[in-house]
Order: sequence, then C-alpha cells, then structure tokens
Amino acid sequence: MTGFTVAIDGPAAAGKGTLSKAVAAHFGFAHLDTGLLYRAVAAKTLLGVEPIEAAQRLTAQDLDDTDLRTPEVAQAASKVAVIPEVRAALVDFQRAFAARAGGAVLDGRDIGTVIYPDAAVKLFVTASAEVRAERRYLELSAKGDPSTRGQVLADVQARDERDMNRAEAPLKPASDAILIDTSELSIEAAVASAIAAIEARRA
Repeated sequence: MTGFTVAIDGPAAAGKGTLSKAVAAHFGFAHLDTGLLYRAVAAKTLLGVEPIEAAQRLTAQDLDDTDLRTPEVAQAASKVAVIPEVRAALVDFQRAFAARAGGAVLDGRDIGTVIYPDAAVKLFVTASAEVRAERRYLELSAKGDPSTRGQVLADVQARDERDMNRAEAPLKPASDAILIDTSELSIEAAVASAIAAIEARRA
C-alpha cells in the first residue's frame, strides 16, 4: 500500500523500538528510529560541534554510529531535542521518510502529534518508569556498563521530565492514538496488539 504510515510514539525504554522493527518486518514497511537522529546530533555535539550545525549536516551514515546507544549520548540527545532549530532541521528528513511509497514505520516522541499527524495508524507505547528503568539497566549491564539501578531510574525520570514538559513538541499521545502499555505485556503480545491495530486500519 503506497504511503501507508505508522507512527509509534512513547517514552524511553517502553519497547517501541523493538515493536516498531517487528511491525515493519511483518508488513514489509521501511523503519526509521527517529531517536537516532537526535542521538546522532548529540554525538556530534559531544565532539564539539554546535547542535544546529550538527542537525543541518546530518547524513544517513551518521545513524550507523555504534556509540549512539550510550547513556551519555542519550542524555545529550534529550537536551539537543529541546532546541527548536534542531527539531526543525530534522523534521523534513522524517516527513520525507514517512511519505515514502511502500509504507513506513517511524518511532519517536512526536511522530503522531507533530511530524506526521496524518499517519494511517498512531500507537503510543508506554510502561511504568520502574519497568522501563529495569529494562534499560539490564540492557546496559549486558554491555558492561557500571550504572546502578538507581542511576538508571533517575536518568529515565529525568528524560521523562524533559520530554513531557518541553515547550517544543512535548511527549504526549495523539488524541487518536491507540495506547499499548507494555509494563506487563510480553514482546509477542505487544507486537500482536500493534499488528491487529494496523490490520484493522488497512482492512
């Protein structure tokens, strides 16, 4: 189906990335983790590049950087994402991707509300801060990161505070978004819920 767009929003570590990849694979849609755009900008700022310049010069290759998943980059990404000029520079990239033929799945914080409010399906994937922090802690621990559970929870809560209360495109569900709470759902059950919602709109 040409131009069928799925917008998946939600807070950090709610499972939207995993769910988005599974949904994209199921339907044969292209997938864009829009958070990587902000992480890629943030990674450049940690090297001394000005945030707006970094956003304006971003390339697809920048999204392949293996260091984009570190806690340091995540915190920096949340900070550069509040800069209106950075967001504006990345909007066109995201909208072009969303409108591509063959279908697209975009996951982020403001896809259904700001980037592509005309998306055929909007999902808001969430979970409690404690559940999300535990997931992130286990993910980081597996990579040898020394962060404690308390530090990871504090990071998650700090990001939530920034993302939900920023003046520019705050994190919130679109009025017509379907809510999927993954606090007590298995990945399989969450993916099944998302696929069912999309199938209903495609019918």
